[in-house]
Amino acid sequence: MPFPRSPGAREHISIDLVNSVLEFPGGKTSDALETPEAATAWLIERGLLGEGAVLRSYCRNRLVGLRRDLRDAFTAVVSGTIVDPRVLDGINAALTAAPHISTLHFGREEGFFRSLEHPTTRLVEHAMSVIAEDAAALLSGGEIGLLARCEAEPCTRFLLRTHGRRQWCSTRCGDRVRAARAYARKRKAADG
Repeated sequence: MPFPRSPGAREHISIDLVNSVLEFPGGKTSDALETPEAATAWLIERGLLGEGAVLRSYCRNRLVGLRRDLRDAFTAVVSGTIVDPRVLDGINAALTAAPHISTLHFGREEGFFRSLEHPTTRLVEHAMSVIAEDAAALLSGGEIGLLARCEAEPCTRFLLRTHGRRQWCSTRCGDRVRAARAYARKRKAADG
C-alpha cells in the first residue's frame, strides 16, 4: 500500500518532492527517486515529463540535490533557523535552469496553441525549475506559516497544516503516535 500524500503535497510539488523519501521505524527508508527509472516515473506521474522520457543517473542526482536543498530550506522555516546561502544558490540555480513559459505555436487544425518546448537534454532542468518555482512561491507566500514537519517520530515529511491542531502528515502517523501514548500509559499503570 503506498503511503498517502501529506496535506499540501498535491497542491505543492515542492512538498511532494521533499516527501519522496520516507523514513520508517527501525531505520528503514523508501526513496521514490532511488533509481533513474524511478525518478523518471515519479516525474511522469506528476506531469513534469512526457511518456517515454528517460532520465540518466546525472539527471536523477540533480533532482535529488534539489530535494536536499528544499528539505534544508523547509527545515529552516519550521525550526526558525537561518537558511544556508548555498541552499538558496541551489534552489535559484534550479529556478533559472530552464524557462517554463509556454511558447506560442500555430497549427492548421488547432489554430494558435501554447506548449512547452524543451530539448531532451533539458527535461530535468524544466522539471526542476517548475518544482523550484513552486517552492519559491510557497516560501515567499502566505502559506509559509502553515508549513510544518510531521511530529511522529521517525517521520520526516512536511505538510501544510489544514487546521491549527494538525500535527501529523497522515492518519497512519497519528495512529502510531496515539498507540505509543496508550502503550506508555498502560505500562506506567502496570509499573506504578
